[in-house]
Amino acid sequence: MNRPVKLLSVGALTLDTILRVDTLPARQGKFIAADGVQIASGMASSAACAARRLGADVSLWASAGDDLVGDQLVAGIEAEGVDCSFVRRVTGARSALSAILVDTHGERIIVPFYDKLAQVDPEALPTQDITAFDAVLVDVRWPGAAALAMAAARAIGRPAILDADTAPPDVLERLFPLASHIVASEPAAFILCEEQGPQRACEALARRTDAFVAVTGGAAGSWWFDRSVGSVRHVAAPRIKAVDTLAAGDVFHGAFAVGLAEAMPIERTLRFASAAAALKCQRFGGRLGAPDRAETLAMMAAHWPA
Repeated sequence: MNRPVKLLSVGALTLDTILRVDTLPARQGKFIAADGVQIASGMASSAACAARRLGADVSLWASAGDDLVGDQLVAGIEAEGVDCSFVRRVTGARSALSAILVDTHGERIIVPFYDKLAQVDPEALPTQDITAFDAVLVDVRWPGAAALAMAAARAIGRPAILDADTAPPDVLERLFPLASHIVASEPAAFILCEEQGPQRACEALARRTDAFVAVTGGAAGSWWFDRSVGSVRHVAAPRIKAVDTLAAGDVFHGAFAVGLAEAMPIERTLRFASAAAALKCQRFGGRLGAPDRAETLAMMAAHWPA
């Protein structure tokens, strides 16, 4: 393309307080953090920021309260170059918060809070011109908005990408049939099909839909169903020492959306996403560790030589 691709990212916008500890607590008490950061984040928001760093023009459609936290959230995402003009501000609602602990192995505990008033279903899309976007990426945290956005994208032949993560079964079942591309975490895939293991889950999900299906397995890589041969294929993840896995999935989905919108071959798109996620995992601070395009392409060249 002779211009950056344009993406619409739909879903979560939260104020994340991220603290690094030696080990994740197994009992009550006080624990002193070795590092900490507070940032605007959330699945769709982190994916949007990652996609922007990879060269896309990105707009975020999220919902926040009319409080000071909401002001901070919008300012934080706008600072990354993401258009936040579609962010809905709900009178009397509280903006979303998340407390996160990350240990020295990069594993994490996440405790989010979403005000139900802020998450009320929207009545309509924030723009009539959905044709301005080359692809739509949604998460599972604002289902009403996700459903509207994916239906609109499918109606005009644009990719409607679902970041299927852990959520109530009724939410996943509502959004699953609307997507043209489903990239599911292993726990979400299990909720949808009750198959153990990402390879078997990927095959089971592919039997339920004509959409593209992939299942991610963290350091083990990702599995996708190749309909041309009728079987599951695997893309290995780059081997790295993880520092912080927080937002790795969001970065993966943001990069996947960029690659898909740029019409990369699907296996290259998955490698592009895997490389971006691996680079993020080597840096503390959640989405702040998302790489730029040059870094991502260099990681691809190192791990998948032509």
